[in-house]
Amino acid sequence: MLIVDDDAPFRLSLERAMQRRGYAVTAAESLAEARRVAPGLCPDFAVIDMRLGDGSGIDLVPILRAARQETRIIILTGYGNIATAVAAVKAGAVDYLPKPADADQIEAALLASAGSPPSPPQDPMSADRVRWEHIQRIYEQCDRNVSETARRLRMHRRTLQRILAKHAPRD
Repeated sequence: MLIVDDDAPFRLSLERAMQRRGYAVTAAESLAEARRVAPGLCPDFAVIDMRLGDGSGIDLVPILRAARQETRIIILTGYGNIATAVAAVKAGAVDYLPKPADADQIEAALLASAGSPPSPPQDPMSADRVRWEHIQRIYEQCDRNVSETARRLRMHRRTLQRILAKHAPRD
């Protein structure tokens, strides 16, 4: 298993948890380091943070796919929105999980059978979170242009800026 995350405490904790579950784990703290080890490693599983200090974890997905097509890849992020989830899955990830994801959630996603729908969430998104996700998706589709996003959403530009400045609502 390859774990790529620039958050050292999270990476070390996940590495230990997966080793206790019987996985042989290789960890990397940057995209550059992961690019060096991934082709020779050919892991069965990969858990990759989307936002790394030196780039996007999604850029590592094709490299892993080229090394071993069957690698099951999970993308983790603390900045989740629908647009990036779609991009991760299109790149070849099998799932996309918001942080903080624990080892049980990650292992369940890695071992889920292909083609089977995921079980329904225990705590579905709140209406505020759904609204925030929609705004983020439109914002990404407008290439992060606030004026264009505000126009498409029929929203005042300053109101949109205040929403974008806040963190995602808790579910």
